[in-house]
Amino acid sequence: MVARSTGAVSAVFVGVLAVATMPVAVVATRYSDSYDLLHAGFAVPVCLGLGIAAVVLARGARARSSATLGSSGGRRSASLARLLGILAICIACSCLIALSVYGVLTYLSA
Repeated sequence: MVARSTGAVSAVFVGVLAVATMPVAVVATRYSDSYDLLHAGFAVPVCLGLGIAAVVLARGARARSSATLGSSGGRRSASLARLLGILAICIACSCLIALSVYGVLTYLSA
């Protein structure tokens, strides 16, 4: 029987939510008549916050696993959550860069 760490499982869940935030925001603007693609930028802080939360939760789960000498399980899940959190932070940063470039180009064209 495999031991399950609820901290690691919740960290993976938050990591998956973080990675899915921006694609869901972009797809939502495609099917909405009142929102443009630029409005998906409001999801950047959500993506960044969830990514940071996933990394913090993963760190706690790895520390808990190390403190119990691995008997609590969840070390691989915590590593996955950390990877997902870092990926979400990178996605949020790239979206922020894209919005900044758009803003500068819009300002300079006026």
